[in-house]
Amino acid sequence: MDRERVRTMAGKDEKTGSADPFTEMFRIQQQATQAMLDQFAGFATQAAAPLATPDPSEFAQWADAMQRLQALMLDFQPDAALAAAPRQLTDPSAWLELVEGWYRQMPFADAETQARMWADGVKLWQGVLGQFTGEQPQGDGGPDLPRKDRRFADPRWREQPVFALVHQAYLLFSEQLAQLADKAEGLDPDRKEQLRFATRTLTEALSPANFPLTNPVVLEKTIETKGENLVKGMEHLLTDLKKGQLTHTDPTAFELGRNIAMTPGKVVHETPLFQLIQYSPTTESVLEVPLVIFPPWINRFYILDLNPAKSFVRWAVEQGITVFMVSWKSADASMAEVVWDDYIRAQIEAIDHVRERLGVPAVHAIGYCVAGTTLAATLAVLCRRGEGDKVKSATFFTAQVDFEEAGELRNFIDDQQLAALKALGSEGYLDGRIMAATFNMLRSSDLIWNYVIDNYLLGKDYPAFDLLYWNGDTTNLPAKWHNAYLCDLYRDNKLVVPDALSGDGTPIDLTRITVPCFIQAGREDHIAPPESVWKITRHLRGPWTFMLAGSGHIAGVVNPPAAGKYQYWTNPEPGDSLADFVAGAQEHPGSWWGYWLGWIEAQDAARVPAGGKRVPGGKGDCAIEDAPGRYVRMP
Repeated sequence: MDRERVRTMAGKDEKTGSADPFTEMFRIQQQATQAMLDQFAGFATQAAAPLATPDPSEFAQWADAMQRLQALMLDFQPDAALAAAPRQLTDPSAWLELVEGWYRQMPFADAETQARMWADGVKLWQGVLGQFTGEQPQGDGGPDLPRKDRRFADPRWREQPVFALVHQAYLLFSEQLAQLADKAEGLDPDRKEQLRFATRTLTEALSPANFPLTNPVVLEKTIETKGENLVKGMEHLLTDLKKGQLTHTDPTAFELGRNIAMTPGKVVHETPLFQLIQYSPTTESVLEVPLVIFPPWINRFYILDLNPAKSFVRWAVEQGITVFMVSWKSADASMAEVVWDDYIRAQIEAIDHVRERLGVPAVHAIGYCVAGTTLAATLAVLCRRGEGDKVKSATFFTAQVDFEEAGELRNFIDDQQLAALKALGSEGYLDGRIMAATFNMLRSSDLIWNYVIDNYLLGKDYPAFDLLYWNGDTTNLPAKWHNAYLCDLYRDNKLVVPDALSGDGTPIDLTRITVPCFIQAGREDHIAPPESVWKITRHLRGPWTFMLAGSGHIAGVVNPPAAGKYQYWTNPEPGDSLADFVAGAQEHPGSWWGYWLGWIEAQDAARVPAGGKRVPGGKGDCAIEDAPGRYVRMP
């Protein structure tokens, strides 16, 4: 590229003395791209010369594809589609406000910063283009590009200079913005973290991979299919706009009770808030102490019962455990007054019902995520009432009680965002698609833009993936509970303050919990970071065991032994911090489920015959309906 031409791209506005640096950055990149296209236009002309005259039938195929694209867009009713989607996801002003707020906090105005960013850009352009023009040597496998990213792993991003420079300039720009966010001054730690998160979210959205004209894989697919990929992608896009949610998997591939959530059992108890499922035994004898599982009501319970190979429920039944599962009802307007007290009472009711049904004094309990946080409050209430012996042991899956370091979800917790969420719940419940979009944004490259490329740009068929089906099966949340939960726990961190909160009329003091506890955390969990999960150990009075699992919030829990994946760490002398635990921990390959089972049996190994009401729906037992029940099927 002509170096003088590169220099002229940095020209200043004669009236103001300097252009807006953010706008200038995009203008520079645009002009640089045009310069590249001009320089390499001759290459394209020479390459195209030997080609034969196009077949007229190909023009007809292109015309047909374009006509169908036009028909799809004309038939689409945007007003109706956007009305079906949550307003927070479709209102451009909300996104404009995000960008403007982000821009105001970034230190773009510093002349030294602008000069350094510009110099880095020029150096990159010269280095990348020099390898294609012969000015600089290439690596053994082609151009030796300075920045690597799996979004651009396809060799087509490196084969042509235009696409090599486009994606390398983008990666440089992303790095520069991340560095600016780190250097922003005058922000408290929470606001600083919000700025970092917003910067990452915006730069991921701007990836050249997300746009058809700057993605060589999409361009090649479009030429190969004569535009059919764009037609199919538009069909996918319009379908998603109508339902207000990004589709990750084939929605027709799974059916509850047939090939997902299919462990045999019966619904044995029902309230307006939950159904209680009891699973059928498969062993002649079972542990005398049954197990009650409280899944999060933010998602459907069958994350623990995806299919026979992945099901924690089926595995536990096969080990001789009598398993009960709570299936929460997705919120509607009738649940407008539901608050945290109702979920605490529900957990106590489920525990008491199982004790009475089987005639046992105590149960083992598992609480996952938000249900684990609630289980801690429930245990504190029971122990305060002198009823802690109703629970033989408690297991916490990725559950937090101290929210000081609660991970990336804290980026959505400030007074402005809390007010916006409160407004979205004006009908008494928060649309589950809002929560789904929030969790997707935490990993937008993997859970949003990856599917934009595959579904909309490449027009791929949806895969049949049970985990993604579950991820898209959203549940609504009671708005009053949700707002109080975010304010009292995430914002104000009241749960770890003795008696600052109450449950069912009883003050909550976690230090009163004497129940033996097993605490599982995921090493790569971005929703409930292990540093945050660890802190529950600082508040328990009774004995506890901490275990660190490989992977994250889902795969760190759903890791069956037969899969032979990941690992986990234990430490009989865990110390006073997660760092102490890790420093002396022993690594074990594979699943931690067997380790947990040994811990459960150490609490009480007594067994009884698997008869009577241990068999739900048996003789003399009036079950309500077959598992997985009605509530899990409700929208």
